[in-house]
Amino acid sequence: MRVYFSGIGGVGIGPLAEIAIDAGYQISGSDPHESLMTRELHERGVIVSNDQSGEFLKSQHNQQPIDWFVYTAALPLNHPELRAADALGIRISKRDEFLAHIIAEKQLKLIAVAGTHGKTSTTGMLVWTLKQLGVPISYLVGTTLSFGSSGKFDPSSDYFVYECDEFDRNFLSYSPYLSVITSIDYDHPDTYPTEDEYKSAFRQFGNQSAATILWQNDADYLHLNMNNAWVLQQDEVLPFQLAGAHNRRNGTLALKALERLGIGEKQTNQDFLEQFPGTRRRFEKLADNLYSDYGHHPVEIAASLQMARELSDHVVLVYQPHQNVRQHEIREQYTDDIFDDAEEVFWVDTYLSREDPSLPILTSEELAASVSNAAISHLDDSLWGKIQAHREAGHLVLCMGAGSIDDWTRTRIS
Repeated sequence: MRVYFSGIGGVGIGPLAEIAIDAGYQISGSDPHESLMTRELHERGVIVSNDQSGEFLKSQHNQQPIDWFVYTAALPLNHPELRAADALGIRISKRDEFLAHIIAEKQLKLIAVAGTHGKTSTTGMLVWTLKQLGVPISYLVGTTLSFGSSGKFDPSSDYFVYECDEFDRNFLSYSPYLSVITSIDYDHPDTYPTEDEYKSAFRQFGNQSAATILWQNDADYLHLNMNNAWVLQQDEVLPFQLAGAHNRRNGTLALKALERLGIGEKQTNQDFLEQFPGTRRRFEKLADNLYSDYGHHPVEIAASLQMARELSDHVVLVYQPHQNVRQHEIREQYTDDIFDDAEEVFWVDTYLSREDPSLPILTSEELAASVSNAAISHLDDSLWGKIQAHREAGHLVLCMGAGSIDDWTRTRIS
């Protein structure tokens, strides 16, 4: 099979392209920007073009017919390559339909990790532990790993471990052998206009799974009544030697999943989980007293700050909200209770992405109105000077958000 990936340099599409290579498919693709991923693919013999006018796709198809056109959700529906693929009669889908095809064709058992928060870390924990146990494993994680590539297909594996995202209803493309639901709070209002729709999607995901592991509070939130569910109580959180209450919960889920699969011994698995090196952008240490975190939901903020306070008595947060459309849904949740573990909060402008033009842009002053220790700031030299002063004073500084704040921070320490 010959597959063409549009947006092949992206964090979601690039690792999937690597999996396709490992699985024996012929691939090519396009991306408007050169990146580490496009260079790595080029080194593996993949033809990658920055021409997305549709002409490169046509030339590739004329040389040898392309069977499947895979594109990122970020691609607009009127994109030239999408139109060209449709005109050429090529099968078209987003990445999830194609990944589901690979899993079915290779007869792999899907271990799907879903949830509003914690799915990246929990997926990483499972992949890490299975690797330490020497179990052949195929997987796809939505971030960079320090201990391997983001995506891999191993022809000797029985399982495929996948970070299964609810955005754009992606996770409904799968029927997992085992699903692990980490936590649930209403999110992605651009995909799910109401909270009931969000709950309904998770219920459908659970019903599509042969077995599910989740916490009692999430089962109650979903009004879930499934015979195939293994529901964990709060007092079942294991006393892991891991910083952060949320990481101890995630570690417990990973351990229970391995137990359900009959892989490894409990103590050995727990020992390996306690050695988990973490993933990129999940409380990642960038330098002394400086950390980066992907959190952009009030529950995630509180969890990361709680973890920070386990490491330091003096925690400073630099927070960049993500998406104006999301802020309209969660603005009332920004209270002192969420930010209680931070001594000071530098609140910067919201990062705008996939916005509804009919919604007014909420200002930082409006969003932080109920946070007593918040100071309105901007990503500039003045803020960096304040960050440096806190670091020199021995304070832990946490730069948080899913937008540009991570690159801004890394650029200044490189």
